[in-house]
Amino acid sequence: MTRVEVFFLATYFLVLLVLSVYGSHRYVMAYLYYKYKGNLPAPRRKFERLPRVTIQLPVFNEMYVVERLIDAVARIDYPRDLLEIQVLDDSTDETQGIARSRVAWLKEQGVDITYLHRENRQGFKAGALQEGLARARGELVAVFDADFVPARDFLRRSVHFFTDDRIGMVQVRWEHLNREYSHLTQAQAIFLDGHFVIEHTARNRSGRFFNFNGTAGVWRRATIEDAGGVAARHADRRPGPELPGPAPRLAVRLPAGSGVAGRSAGGDERVSSRSSTAGPRAASRPPGSSCRGSCAAGCRGR
Repeated sequence: MTRVEVFFLATYFLVLLVLSVYGSHRYVMAYLYYKYKGNLPAPRRKFERLPRVTIQLPVFNEMYVVERLIDAVARIDYPRDLLEIQVLDDSTDETQGIARSRVAWLKEQGVDITYLHRENRQGFKAGALQEGLARARGELVAVFDADFVPARDFLRRSVHFFTDDRIGMVQVRWEHLNREYSHLTQAQAIFLDGHFVIEHTARNRSGRFFNFNGTAGVWRRATIEDAGGVAARHADRRPGPELPGPAPRLAVRLPAGSGVAGRSAGGDERVSSRSSTAGPRAASRPPGSSCRGSCAAGCRGR
């Protein structure tokens, strides 16, 4: 056997080994899911006085969906004097005009909504979120990408988890409007469901770390500031569209239908999904544990 053949065989078996380790991880996630699936989290209590919430909508050249996003967020059921909406628009196309017009109209209807446009796009999505955060008045900060459509009860079902001071973030599960559009969208929906339904549920309910997915979630503002801000982790390199890493607070997760929105299964951000309504679940960890992401499962396509 030549050295070249030995090299290729060694590479082949190394790849098999790596894949087998990855496959074993998936088996562990499935085991944890079934072991802890009955461990439904719930808020410790409800706020006597609801906290002020800022909803940030970072968009870039999303003219096909931006109006739908803004309208859906404006319909969220929450006291108007406690809800602030920020449209953080870095667009360079017609999205600017569409978003400005819709924001102006909603302002006339009494909605507390502002339009912020940047020319330089420094930090990209993270930079836009950080700039909006500097002007935000909310104790809690929710984030939705342009292809999401939150349900009206999203905040009513998620904010009460923050009655636990250890909770730093609530993450919700995504679903898909176009799941049945093609075999490709069905396959992509299955992959995303594997992440949100199985892996996030398994990690959260078993007390393990899991991540925030960049959208369709609520942060405690103090947690973001503890982490150094949205864009802080990119200070020494080219900024990228990431949210802060773990901070010294626990994170929450909501269960099926916490009223959160979902993303298009086909990856086409012009076709988005909507969440349904089934109740939230929170993660509980001992004091002093790090801030963890939380997944609110159960968004339904519409």
